[in-house]
Amino acid sequence: MAHHKSTIKRIRQTVKRTERNRYYRTRFKNIVKAVTVAVEANDKAAAQEAFKVANRQIHKLVSKGFIKKTTAARKVSRLNIMVNKVAA
Repeated sequence: MAHHKSTIKRIRQTVKRTERNRYYRTRFKNIVKAVTVAVEANDKAAAQEAFKVANRQIHKLVSKGFIKKTTAARKVSRLNIMVNKVAA
């Protein structure tokens, strides 16, 4: 058990940050999965709608500092390629 005030505070901060990052990580995976499922189902309209939501949400995660801008751009680009390959 920590005895210093600063260490106790750091533990509290770490717990908060871990919870927040776990939420963002789960959200990120679910966003990507929604697009992937729509693409695998060959549903062009659903895939485009899911991609639109994913694009917005992924860039929000960038502003929160969860992922880097380049990582977001790469993910969005790959999702867009997947969506564009779906036959109408």
